[in-house]
Amino acid sequence: MAIVMRKLIRPQVNFYLRNLSSQTKLVEVEQRDSGIAVVSMNRAPVNSLNLELLTELTTTLNDVKKQKAKGIIITSSLATVFSAGLDIMEMYKTNVDRCTKFWNALQDYWMTLYGLEIRTAAAINGASPAGGCLTAIACEYRVIVGGKNMIGLNETKLGIVAPQWFKENYISTIGYRKAELALLRGTLFTPEEALNINLVDELASNKDDAIAKCEKYINSFDKIPAEAVGVTKLQLRNNLISWLKNNRQKDTEIFVNFVTSPKVQAGLEMYLQSLKKK
Repeated sequence: MAIVMRKLIRPQVNFYLRNLSSQTKLVEVEQRDSGIAVVSMNRAPVNSLNLELLTELTTTLNDVKKQKAKGIIITSSLATVFSAGLDIMEMYKTNVDRCTKFWNALQDYWMTLYGLEIRTAAAINGASPAGGCLTAIACEYRVIVGGKNMIGLNETKLGIVAPQWFKENYISTIGYRKAELALLRGTLFTPEEALNINLVDELASNKDDAIAKCEKYINSFDKIPAEAVGVTKLQLRNNLISWLKNNRQKDTEIFVNFVTSPKVQAGLEMYLQSLKKK
């Protein structure tokens, strides 16, 4: 893996230059009368996925599952960002222990969300690059608010190689050829482009509309035996989940060795210094 920190979406820039105060709730949950839980990421200003947010998300998903929710809608409490992706500060001047815990937390989060037997949908109400896109495609159904919101796995533009399980999830969503070109180019798609390649399933006019459409999707299964649907979903997704479980240690080693290398740390230092000058 190699890194050249050149470009990043603007919301993340703001995040890296701020010292944020601790927040009481990184994740908010609304239990609806329909039996659906709306899970909102709440780490201002851009929902960068750090160790604490990832851990809280996984705990929340498991708690909602135990409460026998009919389905989960993942969204953001922020106005213009769904999630800007992985927190770069988890990689800059990190240590092996923290870095390992961070990557394991990301693995746990993805396996939990991707492997939930209950219905899952993403109400994408803002920018969703990289790890934000990963969250969206781990869900069964995706509704994105139209406008300037962009979505995609753009790791190559940052000089990063997306892990195998990122890529395979992407391929299973939009097809091999489209995923190949998008991954090579680090493409971010507009809502209309994302709809055309099946990266999302519907467009929405605003966040409330996106949540309503996600809720309609989940409710469409009311007359279908839930156990049969859940087993079918796990059968469809089990190969990739099993691959990550079996290769988890190696996957972690690759990431930790990558981000802690002097070359990568020097690149991160240069990148962060360049942000301070803007």
